[in-house]
Amino acid sequence: MSFQWLQMRISEENDRRRRERAAIERLPSAFEDLRQQLEACIQTFRKAFGEEAASIVKDGSKLRVTSRDERNGVWTPSQKVEIISVAAVPGFQVDRSGEQRVVEIGLLPGDKLYYRDRDRDQYISLEELTRLILDRVLFPKLDE
Repeated sequence: MSFQWLQMRISEENDRRRRERAAIERLPSAFEDLRQQLEACIQTFRKAFGEEAASIVKDGSKLRVTSRDERNGVWTPSQKVEIISVAAVPGFQVDRSGEQRVVEIGLLPGDKLYYRDRDRDQYISLEELTRLILDRVLFPKLDE
């Protein structure tokens, strides 16, 4: 006996698995795109405050951004954030001072990415994602 609800659910699950596979396949290039955008932000910050004011380092599937303050001619680390590519999500985990945020990625028509902040259950743009990652690290003394 074939139940209509069962066939519909099987079809829905097949679609979900296909979308998930596509997002996982796209994750490495999405991570690289994010790295490039963050690097551009860091370069702009360095132009304003000095070459030692911030850095971004890629280590496998992890990015580490560190900001530094100059005190008595010595640059000392002040804030940091780590962004980890997580296939199980698929997306990114943003770790800052013990606070974790998870941002899912997915595919829209035309092979475009979307980003969803899981904590806020809200879709965000790439610009909003870069702010979510960098704002508290680069500008810890300014209000959000």
